[in-house]
Amino acid sequence: MSPNVIVPVVVAPLIVWRLYMRLRRNFGRQPIRPKRMWTRVAILSGVIVLFALDGLRGPLLAEGLVVGLLGGVVLGIVALRFTHFEIDGTNDYYTPHPWIGLGLTALLLARLLYRFMALYPLMTHAAAAGGYAAYQRSPLTMAIFGLLFGYYIAYYAGLLIHHRRVLAGLRAKA
Repeated sequence: MSPNVIVPVVVAPLIVWRLYMRLRRNFGRQPIRPKRMWTRVAILSGVIVLFALDGLRGPLLAEGLVVGLLGGVVLGIVALRFTHFEIDGTNDYYTPHPWIGLGLTALLLARLLYRFMALYPLMTHAAAAGGYAAYQRSPLTMAIFGLLFGYYIAYYAGLLIHHRRVLAGLRAKA
């Protein structure tokens, strides 16, 4: 088998598994796990910094990322208003609004599939000339990544703030 076939065969199941895990988080009651959420916020913030560094080479990429981040933060705050919170004994749970997370995931998938389908033939021809970099830059794709990352950072930060308030209220009652 050639490397052009091996990579998609190995990577495709990993992508499908991550998408399944992402979609599963959009439905049903979820426990608030502060350590995991802080880890996600830190990782997403680090990825944003890496994308922003790439944006230094192309100002349109940086603009797309900033616009996406701002939209994602606003969307995260809106999603927090539609989130249902529950306290079961001493545990704090949340039920996210399923359509917002599902819509963002669908938007990201649609954009990635479009980019792959439209640019794959160009990338295979450009591989011989080393021209991959010219086809990887898109302000719209950066805006969608910014929207997704801004949403999750704002949403998780809002969940953690809510959790901290709930714990403070439980301690005050005790």
